[in-house]
Amino acid sequence: MEDLVRMRDVLHHRGPDDGGVFIDGNIGLGHRRLSIVDVANGVQPMFSDDHSAVIVYNGEVYNHADSRGELEQRGHVFNNRSDTETILHLYQEYGRDCVEHMRGMFALAIWDKTKRELFIARDRFGVKPLYYVHDADGNLFFASEIKALLEAGAVKPELNYDALPDQLANHGTSGDQTLFAGVKRLTPGHTMIWRDGRLDIAEFWDLKFEPKHEPRSDADYIEEWRDLFRKSVELRLMADVPLGMFLSGGIDSSAIAAMMSSMVSEPIKTFSIGFGEREANELEYARLVSRKLGTDHHEITLSPDQFFAALPQLIWHEDEPIGFIASIPLYFISKLASEHVKVVLTGEGSDETLAGYGRYQKALNLLDYGERYESLTPSFVRNAVRGGVATLPSKFGNKLNRTFLTRDADIESLFFDNFSVFGRSMQSEMLSRKTRERIADLDPYAEQNRLLAVSDAKDTLDRLLYADTKTYLHELLMKQDQMSMAASIESRVPFLDHKLVEFSAAMPREMKLRGGTTKWILREAMKGILPDAILNRPKMGFPVPVGKWFRSEYKHIVDEFVLGNRPLERGVFEPEFVRNLVRRHNSGEDHAQRIWFLVNFEIWQRRFIDGEETTANASVSMAEELVAA
Repeated sequence: MEDLVRMRDVLHHRGPDDGGVFIDGNIGLGHRRLSIVDVANGVQPMFSDDHSAVIVYNGEVYNHADSRGELEQRGHVFNNRSDTETILHLYQEYGRDCVEHMRGMFALAIWDKTKRELFIARDRFGVKPLYYVHDADGNLFFASEIKALLEAGAVKPELNYDALPDQLANHGTSGDQTLFAGVKRLTPGHTMIWRDGRLDIAEFWDLKFEPKHEPRSDADYIEEWRDLFRKSVELRLMADVPLGMFLSGGIDSSAIAAMMSSMVSEPIKTFSIGFGEREANELEYARLVSRKLGTDHHEITLSPDQFFAALPQLIWHEDEPIGFIASIPLYFISKLASEHVKVVLTGEGSDETLAGYGRYQKALNLLDYGERYESLTPSFVRNAVRGGVATLPSKFGNKLNRTFLTRDADIESLFFDNFSVFGRSMQSEMLSRKTRERIADLDPYAEQNRLLAVSDAKDTLDRLLYADTKTYLHELLMKQDQMSMAASIESRVPFLDHKLVEFSAAMPREMKLRGGTTKWILREAMKGILPDAILNRPKMGFPVPVGKWFRSEYKHIVDEFVLGNRPLERGVFEPEFVRNLVRRHNSGEDHAQRIWFLVNFEIWQRRFIDGEETTANASVSMAEELVAA
């Protein structure tokens, strides 16, 4: 009981409104509640009418009202308006297949007293997290965040060396692995049943790209896609509490804001963040959209002191090294939003489903040219060219090293490795001999290649989108969940309604990427709704000038957490490689993302592996250390 309460309460930020526990012999469920739907009656753990089943659940099922009507026709009796109760009735009606009837985001667990088994499920895209430890004795611990598993002593916090190559290359781990040895995550679109100490894990959904839709006109595609998008936004307005919108001024968030504005009578609340540096400030674009839509707009400017002071606490919230620099401003905009709303809509998922990143077009071009080059050029000539590129000055050589002149003409080389943080060859220099000896298989792209092998996608672009949807997008969603929940607000992602994504996947390539135009169908669907300046502007994301900061007034952070004795003496990385990387960055090369990882990795090890500053409230001293001159 005490372990369960500690697990529950270390996640107080995820649900500050209420908390409950359930005990049945050696079975225990705990829950923290952020009250959003049926605020008065949706308390968890929640029991079925006959008390044969009990649920704890994080998320929202947006079609629960429709399911409720169907279930009532089948004889089910409801006691409240919450989607939580609907899930219980769906489970009683359909068992493990209940997830097939759920449209939304969810991580849930149902203890079935009759069957004496625990049913666990995670939504199709992994919008909501679910981590677990299954030990040698068959005991199962699970939670929304890893820190709760550590709080229960389910596993000793140790670095998972086998996951390190994946983490280094891809911003985070892929598949079911985490950076903690012994801690796994239930992969999206899967269910898990625990019974008598054994686990049964099964997939209930996968993204299909074939067969393609029957041929139709561009206008018909645009109209149907826009209708599905509008419906997705409408579903995500389900709440009994105030909602808002993160507005960057990019096309994704602007499109959602436009749809929201057309569905509500009062001005929607929008929130934006920027930096003092002009090159890292999108506020003017957000203001342009706000004026166009008449939103109730709020914004903040984040200073580098605030940025670095928050970092230790946010690594604690993230549980693993923060893969995306934009996580920090995301937390601050979430804090701003929490002063006004409990729910926000965000634009994640558009890039991975509609080919929004520039790297897709670059990779397609490189693959096309590379295949021709390999078919027309003898191998001895290609080897001579590779050798010649190696002798060029770094300014030119670095660019050519990212092309088919020095890389094999395949997806792993020209897409995964080409756009990685620390690529395969760099890792071979970076990792110490001791580290390499502890890694079973130094393959940073094992999961990505597995995904390519199982996907039904025939078009090369679709294959890239499938892999990114299962890996890169997952890390973005975890960033979104953990940073928003750190501020005790819920984020919803309209671009990831599974019916919308399924329709998009079956569209031909030119609906997503046409010429040099990314997200073509979204831009066409928003014509006349959004200003041309928004429709035609290049993608920026959350631009954070951390590389500039690391070279100048915050160089001491690199000195302490990258070049200091503690990080170098751990023996994970080769010290000379690390020193040379910093030297190259200081000389003008851009290694901001790599140095960012090294800073994060060291703080993460101090907090979780070394056991320093292990609670969110104890981050002050490390924060002071970070910002001290």
